[in-house]
Amino acid sequence: MLKEAPNKSLGESPRRPKPHSFCGIYGRPEGRPLQRTDSIRRFLKERLSRLRIFTPPEHPVLSLEVQARLPIAEAPERSKFQLLVRHFLERFFNNEMVSTDGDAKTRLLQVVGAIALPGMVLALYLFAPYHAPHGRPFWSQVSDHYMYVMYSFVAVGAVSIFAWDLFFPDLLDVFVLASLPIAHRKLFMARIVALSLFLGLFIFGTNALGSIFFPVVCDLPSFVHHFFAHLLAVTASGAFAAAFFLALQGVILAVMGERFFRTISPLLQGISIMMLLTILLFFLVLSPFLKVLMNSPASRYFPPFWFLGIYERLLAGSSALPAFTGLARTGCLATFLVIALAILSYPLAYRRRTRHLVEGSGALSTPNLAAMPIHHLLHATLLRNGVQRGIYHFISYSLLRTQRHRVYLAIYGGLGLALMTACVLFLKLGHGHVAFALSPDGLRAAVPIVAFWTIAGLRTAFLSPADRRGGWLFRVILGRPGLTQLAAAKLWVVLCGMVLTLAFLALVSAIGPPQLRGWRFATSQGLVAIGLCLLLTEALFLKVRTIPFTGAAGAPTTNLAFILLQYFGFFPPLVLLTLSLEPWLEANLWHAAGMIVIIVAAFLWMRRVHRTNVHYYTNLIDLDEDEEEFPQRLGLRY
Repeated sequence: MLKEAPNKSLGESPRRPKPHSFCGIYGRPEGRPLQRTDSIRRFLKERLSRLRIFTPPEHPVLSLEVQARLPIAEAPERSKFQLLVRHFLERFFNNEMVSTDGDAKTRLLQVVGAIALPGMVLALYLFAPYHAPHGRPFWSQVSDHYMYVMYSFVAVGAVSIFAWDLFFPDLLDVFVLASLPIAHRKLFMARIVALSLFLGLFIFGTNALGSIFFPVVCDLPSFVHHFFAHLLAVTASGAFAAAFFLALQGVILAVMGERFFRTISPLLQGISIMMLLTILLFFLVLSPFLKVLMNSPASRYFPPFWFLGIYERLLAGSSALPAFTGLARTGCLATFLVIALAILSYPLAYRRRTRHLVEGSGALSTPNLAAMPIHHLLHATLLRNGVQRGIYHFISYSLLRTQRHRVYLAIYGGLGLALMTACVLFLKLGHGHVAFALSPDGLRAAVPIVAFWTIAGLRTAFLSPADRRGGWLFRVILGRPGLTQLAAAKLWVVLCGMVLTLAFLALVSAIGPPQLRGWRFATSQGLVAIGLCLLLTEALFLKVRTIPFTGAAGAPTTNLAFILLQYFGFFPPLVLLTLSLEPWLEANLWHAAGMIVIIVAAFLWMRRVHRTNVHYYTNLIDLDEDEEEFPQRLGLRY
């Protein structure tokens, strides 16, 4: 027989819980001791004591002897492959293309947050339509699904273009890592793993919030089914975009070589950014016509529609429309082919890029015969000063040499082309099909769009340092840059802006509707183009006091939202003002003459302000290289 365990206290019977104790409330036998509760209490007390939240510190002031007796926390040992993957990921997130001030991770976190938020914001905005008394119509729901797959396609594609040159080895990998006792196969596999993690993180970050909030807002009968349909569709859309641009770069490098790829890389990046942003801006134009576009043969050649078909096919199953089933089949096949092409072409492109870095291009620098007459004309007229002539050619040779400047020009040029395309083209429905047409007002707005984004992009590229190790040359020879040196950069920008805007004006006069032809339209548009190029250059370069590519990097604490507000807060009023002035200029020649007087007066006033600022800063006292701010200046600024 089992004997009852004696109680520790003499003469006392074992304690029993009270009738309304914790155990009795949850249906436990009242006669059982609170052993489990006591064990939980002891476990929590032990954990809290280890965390030292409620306990005073053992040594409030740690002496050197106490610190010497503390155990040393050894970092976990990582394998060589893990260190390589970590190194390549660090290069993706912290490199000279993203930032030159060592604060690239902060800026990238801002960008990732800005990319991820629209999915959640759109879901919250759609809460009221989905919970209206009559619900949301079917094709409106299809439009919402299209927005998510299209946004994933555009966002991941833009990230892939921005990191265009980081996917393959550079000089650091060849001349530093290759000299270490590391197998080339391990280097290659580590880069592939880092590349997959980098793209996978952006695909996940772009779609994570939308995949959670949108199915919750829709409140369909099967939340899990909607969640997986949404997640698979947007993930496939982003994976296709990343694999497409990786395969495009790999095929060109493997087939045409590094030299040809370097030549067309800025053009490819600009066109790709333009196409992605055009797809994004055309959402409001395409969404009302989705019912017609789904049955159009052109939808088979538009990638976002493929993944819309995958979305609808996964969501509705066999009851989906036949058009969605065909698009889903095309999307799956295209995604498989693009990923296979990227896998096959990447090793060949990797090997060819590595060989090029080791052996060099072997190309000789030959003068551009087509540009020589233009240079002679500029030397005889606008570039009679030798210093200005040297800085002008320094800009021409340096603009496309570094990766960061090429990306900046591609982004600004692509954004300008996308805005111009969205303004110029519009859709019209007739006889059961959709066709494109040209907008006269959009063609009028194209001139200020081209002028603004050309000059803004060049300013951003000029203020971004290329390699400051050689910047001492200008400081030693010329001292602080004065008006003569700074005028060369503004002349370069004005000439580039005028050439592009006037060339587009000639194109509009050739292909535009009849009301946009004739000498009155050409005169007014030419005056607007020249005036905008002059005034925008003076306005955007009003506080620039450095020679292009030689200045210091901007402050890392600059808010990204404030930077965007400076551009998008100034750009729309400029376009609207220009559109309102153009009919007034065409009405009378005296109006054009008055506008010329206003442009000249504003140009001279801004030049005078710029001259005053430059004289002020050139007369400041320079610090020696070994002279500190304190105590000579007490940390003050002149």
